[in-house]
Formats: sequence, structure tokens, C-alpha cells
Amino acid sequence: MKQPLEEKEILTDVLSSQKSITGNYNTYTNECATPAIRDQFMSLLTEEHQIQADVFDEMHKRGWYPTPAAEQQKVQQAKQKFENAKPQ
Repeated sequence: MKQPLEEKEILTDVLSSQKSITGNYNTYTNECATPAIRDQFMSLLTEEHQIQADVFDEMHKRGWYPTPAAEQQKVQQAKQKFENAKPQ
């Protein structure tokens, strides 16, 4: 007999689904032919991003999605890389 999914597995699945959904809505929004349709998709995209953020925040709060701090040296390297890439 199959065991029911644990809460962590459910939230992991929801987060993965939300990432996919927002990716799709972003593509659809970029390809809208009229401003009215684009505005509607932007509204949906915003809602879906909020759901994704809520799920992420809950997982992070429970320690199920750790986000270690970046090393200061790596932050400085990234800043320098992108500052050097700016057009003059």
C-alpha cells in the first residue's frame, strides 16, 4: 500500500508546479497581441508569483528550503563582473 505524501513532499511539488506555471504565464504574457490581454496575463502572473512566494516562504520558515548566505567574496566578484559588462 502506498504511503500518503508528507507535507514537505506536497509543498515541494506545489513549489515546483508554481515555478512551471509562472514560467508559462511569463511566456504567454510576452506573446500577447493586445494590451488588454497582456494586462490580464500580467494580473494572473502576479497572482501566481505571490502563491509561489507564499509556498517558498513557508518552506523556508520550516527549514525545508535553506538559502545559505552568499560569500562576500563571491558577491564582490559578481558585482565587478556586471559593472565591467555595462556599456560605456
